[in-house]
Amino acid sequence: MSYEQLVELINKANEFIAGSILVWGLLGTGLLLSILLGFPQLLRFNRSIKIIFCKKDKDKQSGSMSSFQALATSIAAQVGTGNVAGVATALTAGGPGAIFWMWITAFLGMGTIFTEASLAQKYRARIDGDLTGGPAYYILNGLKGKFGFFAKFLSRFFSVAIILALGFMGNAVQSNSISFGIRGVKGLENINPLVIGIFVAVLTASIFIGGMGRIAKFAELVVPVMALTYILGSFIILCMYWDAVVPTFAWIFKSAFTAEAGIGGILGATVKEAVTKGVARGVFTNEAGMGSTPHAHAVANVKHPIEQGFTAMFGVLVSLVICTSTALTVLVTGAYNQVDQNGKFLKGSQLTQGAFKVAFGEYGAMLLAICIIFFAFTTIVGWYFFGESNIKLIFGKAGIWPYRILVLAFVVFGSLAEVDIVWSLADIFNSLMVLPNILAILWLSFEVKELLKDYDEKYKKGNVYYDYKYK
Repeated sequence: MSYEQLVELINKANEFIAGSILVWGLLGTGLLLSILLGFPQLLRFNRSIKIIFCKKDKDKQSGSMSSFQALATSIAAQVGTGNVAGVATALTAGGPGAIFWMWITAFLGMGTIFTEASLAQKYRARIDGDLTGGPAYYILNGLKGKFGFFAKFLSRFFSVAIILALGFMGNAVQSNSISFGIRGVKGLENINPLVIGIFVAVLTASIFIGGMGRIAKFAELVVPVMALTYILGSFIILCMYWDAVVPTFAWIFKSAFTAEAGIGGILGATVKEAVTKGVARGVFTNEAGMGSTPHAHAVANVKHPIEQGFTAMFGVLVSLVICTSTALTVLVTGAYNQVDQNGKFLKGSQLTQGAFKVAFGEYGAMLLAICIIFFAFTTIVGWYFFGESNIKLIFGKAGIWPYRILVLAFVVFGSLAEVDIVWSLADIFNSLMVLPNILAILWLSFEVKELLKDYDEKYKKGNVYYDYKYK
């Protein structure tokens, strides 16, 4: 079997898994959880804002993060190349309508991530003095009373899937985007990608080695600046092309429900393709339901699990704003009509870079390259942390250093060439992660409803302290 045939086979498997698991599993789960919990993304979002911007962290536990640091670490992972390259890919493959379905995925995903974060808080544990948690922990400890060995199997299955999907293959994808972003700047086209890979590996290693404390501090300082810079740059572009903004929104809504003919680099797409590509990229960018970001929310220092559930929803909003910024800049500038030096239409991060170049010239390409570097770099750090939480569960502290070495090897590998097969494999394992996570959060959703009731009662009394003894 040739490499091209292997990639085609993996892509077909990925298309089947994404079309069945992601579309119905994630949208259906998000809808059910939103209804069960009373649509917290609508009726309780003000609590999210107050907790993030008004709450002061006091009496921080050892081996934990502040609520804001946990959110920043979560956003570091959520806001990656998927928000730049992934959105552009969804746009060209699924048409502008894919963006609408990304919005729907994000809205319903807020209900999902609220549930995930609350459960991660409830079922977190201490390993070697540090708090840790995530889906593998709430699957194991939340389901073992009813499902016994099957709960342990699902827990380990999830752990292996996330280590492969994010820790290894996902980080190769991020490194690949950094490499292409740097070499997309005029004057840097011929830089050796191996040099880029080694440089990124050294920088990430310097953060990994510092443990949870250094990862939290890094995310807290870098993520807000990173997100605001990209949003501001996109906003300026929309102001420059203000007369195209309203027609572009109309194009997105129309394409969400009707088949679209191809135009420029945007392929012709059916409604099914728009839904599939939009949902698949939606979950990859905001990660709600994937089971990744609960690892960060599990270690937050809060009085009650529900507080971090509220906080987690804000991360999806940030990801949604950045994804929308990417889509609109590509569409309003007409960058999808541009071709590269070989006469091929731009794709992935190159397409978004082309949009910034149309607006700002070479300075725009440089700005986007810098944004991609920070997006991908912070995602590598966040995904490393998520994988480490699962390494601890399976192998204990002894598995951390081998895991670190393998992550750095994949970072270097990813920078060397186009990794279409790695993108496809990462998508498949992302989908496989969803299965055990969806089963767990649906089964445990009534526990979250009880937690929410408990929170409301204590909030009315002026004390939301949740008395739970961690291991």
